[in-house]
Amino acid sequence: MSHKARVINRDISWLSFNARVLQEANDPSVPLLERIKFLGIYSSNLDEFFRVRVATIKRLLQYKEKAKKLLQGSDPEDLLDSIQKIIIKQQDEFEEIYNNILKELELHGIFIINEKQLNPDQSAYVSQYFHTRVLPTLVPIMVDTTPVFPSLKNRSIYLLIHLLNKKNNKKSKYALIEVPTESVSRFLVIPKENKYIILLDDVIRHCLDDIFFQFEYDVAQAYTVKVTRDAELDIEQDVTKSIVKKVAESVKRRKKGEAVRLVYDETMPKEMMAFLLRKLKFRKVDLPIPGGRYHNFVDFINFPFIGKSELKYKPLPLLSHPLLQPKTSLFNAIKQQDILLYYPYHSFHHLIDLLREASIDPKVTGIKITLYRAAKNSTILNALINAVKNGKEVTVVVELQARFDEEANIRWSNKLQEEGVRIIYGVQGLKVHSKLFLITRNENGKIVNYAHIGTGNFNEDTAKVYTDVSLLTCDKNITEDLSKIFSFYADNYKTGNYKSLVVSPFFMRKKFLKLIDHEIENAEKKKPAYIFLKMNSIVDDQLIEKLYEASNAGVKVKLVIRGICSVVTGVKGMSENIEAISVVDKFLEHSRIFIFCNDNDEKVFISSADWMQRNLEFRSEVAVPINDKMLRQHLVKMMDIIWHDNSKARVLNINQDNQYRSSFGLAKIRSQDDVYKFLRHLQTD
Repeated sequence: MSHKARVINRDISWLSFNARVLQEANDPSVPLLERIKFLGIYSSNLDEFFRVRVATIKRLLQYKEKAKKLLQGSDPEDLLDSIQKIIIKQQDEFEEIYNNILKELELHGIFIINEKQLNPDQSAYVSQYFHTRVLPTLVPIMVDTTPVFPSLKNRSIYLLIHLLNKKNNKKSKYALIEVPTESVSRFLVIPKENKYIILLDDVIRHCLDDIFFQFEYDVAQAYTVKVTRDAELDIEQDVTKSIVKKVAESVKRRKKGEAVRLVYDETMPKEMMAFLLRKLKFRKVDLPIPGGRYHNFVDFINFPFIGKSELKYKPLPLLSHPLLQPKTSLFNAIKQQDILLYYPYHSFHHLIDLLREASIDPKVTGIKITLYRAAKNSTILNALINAVKNGKEVTVVVELQARFDEEANIRWSNKLQEEGVRIIYGVQGLKVHSKLFLITRNENGKIVNYAHIGTGNFNEDTAKVYTDVSLLTCDKNITEDLSKIFSFYADNYKTGNYKSLVVSPFFMRKKFLKLIDHEIENAEKKKPAYIFLKMNSIVDDQLIEKLYEASNAGVKVKLVIRGICSVVTGVKGMSENIEAISVVDKFLEHSRIFIFCNDNDEKVFISSADWMQRNLEFRSEVAVPINDKMLRQHLVKMMDIIWHDNSKARVLNINQDNQYRSSFGLAKIRSQDDVYKFLRHLQTD
């Protein structure tokens, strides 16, 4: 990349982020079974990248010059070529890391074996398991005789099988079997020798003769293949259909979307590969990716826990907020002062307890909440159903287009409606991505509102592994603003004016530009000036250019960016005062925190929004100022801990080489552990 570039392409930067995930899988200081999990996370991330970003770039191929503007100046064909080269290089690293992990597992007495490594007793057990558990789920298809090659499902793996008859080639057959990972575990732990594991793929390979016994063959070859499909929702504009029906139909069509990637076992013979490409109508431009024997490593996120406890991270005991104690009213606690909760360090049950209390409190008259992604068995939503049964008015704003959660959100919205919850299906033209709830309470004849504004979803599953921040408050300016936002969701013409909250798509970009300008003015007056930002991604060209302007004025800019960072740091005359790091560790850094020096009277915000065009212009997002001075100090201290991480922080630069920040001569700081210690200390103060 030229040093004259003003932005780093978002897709290349994203691949650099996934390389950081791969680094965790290769880090000997990470417990061994956690390293396997990071291989699964890498694989899952890459699947989504192809389904969303590569699919988008391929759709832009036909627009040529117009596409460059949408791709930060990159030619779509050149960009696809660069992506494929990077991914093939990463795939080689992936295979090397996986093989090294296998060797290390063996040192701990854990063996992942294939069908050729089974001893007679193991072979008998695997065969019995196949017949009782696996065979009933299999649907083999003879693809050399079917008139139409079956459509390979997204996120599924298949065995392409060649039954060879060396004496009579005419009797050779091709078959396809979907590996049934949705109904059968990907991993079989062999009993008695419970440190031996065989993958489901190899269980099927071991028993091919039991499937194809009626055919005349003397050699059976089986190789794994996988197709990734375009995840774009093509929603009809038919006004006679409800939004629920249109999204549901679109999700069904997406399952048969355009194939954007083929991954195959690189040891597959050329004639089998030619047969497969011909049947799938794939070309080189369709990015066939050579891989290893096994695909869908996302399953390795749930690798069985066997062996000694040191092979996994030791769980951190959840912290309880000192003001939110059992058998005390959470409303009284919030009335005393604003409260910040930090996940996954604090217990997410504080939020569940608040909604449970609201559901039975006779003073509570109503609850309004946004739903973007919910847990599979959501205690949050069950508390809302309970509130309806107790006579409360409950409104849930459901975002039906939360990518890959559309079906789950449709199911939840139907269930909630059946229970009497009022459902609002988002806002036409916007995704509702804000993380809000508003509880209305009648206290001695006066209406008092209690608000939640956060950086993460109301999802008790992700709250265990995502770092997020929640504000609980009954501040009148904030709750009045929140009431206006829910009015906007109900009636899209009521856009509202807001005293405290920073709301997209109406005011957020303008507000942050103004805050940066204020830092520039202070720097030019030789006053203290700095900007400290933490988010998942920063891509927006206008805000990036404003940060360059701030840098040139002498404003110190520090960025903590987990994922995509299009900012070019450290270039003289453009960004010499901008530094950026990325922390990838045991928890996924998800919180968005924005700090502006404001002449040493910091303005501090938490938000649901990254600095991307989609968040600022095409989503409903909310940022909230932290008004309590002590809570601002806590957030600033926490950000300082993260900034000085020298264990899991990588420096983000134009070279995209993910170099770890040097710790030479310094005390070791691992920010996620040290933030936990800081919060634990606050609890005992």
